[in-house]
Formats: sequence, C-alpha cells, structure tokens
Amino acid sequence: MNRNAYILKARIAKALAHESRLMMIDALREKEMCVCDLVKLVGADQSTVSKHLSILKNVGIVMDARKGNKIYYSLKTPCVLSFFQCAVEVIQSSIRDQVAAI
Repeated sequence: MNRNAYILKARIAKALAHESRLMMIDALREKEMCVCDLVKLVGADQSTVSKHLSILKNVGIVMDARKGNKIYYSLKTPCVLSFFQCAVEVIQSSIRDQVAAI
C-alpha cells in the first residue's frame, strides 16, 4: 500500500476521533436526520454540529440531501458501523485483561 492510502486512512480515523461524531454516526444507523435533530442528540449548537457533519461528509462517511428548507444527513458508507463493533471488542478485551491482572 502506498503512502497516500495511509494518509487517506488517517483522515478517516481522525474524522471518527470525536465522541459527538460517533454519536451522530450511530444515530444515522437508524434513519436520516436533519441538523436540528442532531443538535438535540449531541447537545451542541448548530454551527458545531454542522462542522462535525462537514468533517464526516468530506471523508465520505455521510451524505446530505435537501428536503424543503432542511438538509438531511444519512450514512453514505454504512460499513463504518463495523468500526463500532471492533471498538467494543477491543474495550471488552482490555477489560478482561485488566480483570485477569487483579
């Protein structure tokens, strides 16, 4: 794999490296949502949520569609959800190791 591929992978990892963005991705698993819905979910102001969505959109994780005067977001690449399952497995493994060390 060439260096550019690693750079692109790092950009995606950086986009996932925020709890608010992870919450939004997880919520978008169920249905498309407008910024107003995601503001309530995350508990941040609209400009902050919009910035997070822009980051996710720029790396290809989410996409948007205008419906009337609102923009709705959905997962463009649902395979990113398997990251969550992998993260849970890593957490569970770490917990088991910590418990075993006691």
